[in-house]
Amino acid sequence: MSRSHGDDRPAGVPAVGAGPRGVRTATGDDVAAVVSVGHRTWRATFEPIAGCDYVEMGLAKWWTSDVVVESIRLGRTLVLERDGVVVGMAAYGLRDDVLLLWKLYVLPEHQGTGVGSALLEAVVQRAADLGRSRISLSHLAANEQAGRFYARHGFVRTGVEPGGSYIPDSVWVARHLSRADGPETGAIAETEEQP
Repeated sequence: MSRSHGDDRPAGVPAVGAGPRGVRTATGDDVAAVVSVGHRTWRATFEPIAGCDYVEMGLAKWWTSDVVVESIRLGRTLVLERDGVVVGMAAYGLRDDVLLLWKLYVLPEHQGTGVGSALLEAVVQRAADLGRSRISLSHLAANEQAGRFYARHGFVRTGVEPGGSYIPDSVWVARHLSRADGPETGAIAETEEQP
């Protein structure tokens, strides 16, 4: 991957700074806070709809410092702070012309306050800046709150992925980006997928 900024950011990744409504690119200093957001939201959100075994599997697989730091290193994790505390985060990967939104989580006490919408707005802008034509993601079928949130933000259902041992069914949704979502000038292309 090429670097063109004179620092450790991959080409096409904006510098750390405030984005839409205070969203910024996470840094190495945010690892513990991002992991904490994951642990706090996963227990509150998924234990009631998927059970403790699913939550423990997910925390061990997707919410360790090693996993989180890789996305941060690639410049693909966004955070939003309130009063100096990270209260929400989003992380994504890239595949072909699609931005895959892997994570968008907001601390339970900050849900419904615009944090999730601000993070999603920043993800849409990032996708447009990177020349992507679509954002795709999945959420658990039983997570009706997530389904309503993404539908309000223009995502449409594209399929269902059957679950398995400890893994419930997931619903895939996508949002096609229009010129209105993108920058006024040409977009920067990036093609590396997240590991």
